[in-house]
Amino acid sequence: QVQLVESGGDLVQPGGSLRLACAASGSISNFYAMGWYRQAPGKQRELVAVIISGGGTHYDNDVKGRFTISRDNAENTMYLQMDSMKPAEAAVFYCYMTHGDDGRNYWGKGTLVSVSS
Repeated sequence: QVQLVESGGDLVQPGGSLRLACAASGSISNFYAMGWYRQAPGKQRELVAVIISGGGTHYDNDVKGRFTISRDNAENTMYLQMDSMKPAEAAVFYCYMTHGDDGRNYWGKGTLVSVSS
């Protein structure tokens, strides 16, 4: 079992920055990928960024150059640094992990990010 807990969601002004964290616990020694999705009201959940176990990263085109995904292996925590945020990016952000043993996806419960002046 894997437990994921997101934190860091808050109200931020347009153009501002915010850092989200995803703390992982449980059977996490073997993971294939971890990442962030977001879901705005009335929209489908969409991929924001992914980090692969070997360290490679992938970003949605819209966030490239503004968002940075990283992982602290010692703390079993993944981060998403978000800069130059836009109002349209207000959403619930979810972290997920694809487990290396069985390919199962685990999800956190989400953290709310609001972007408004």
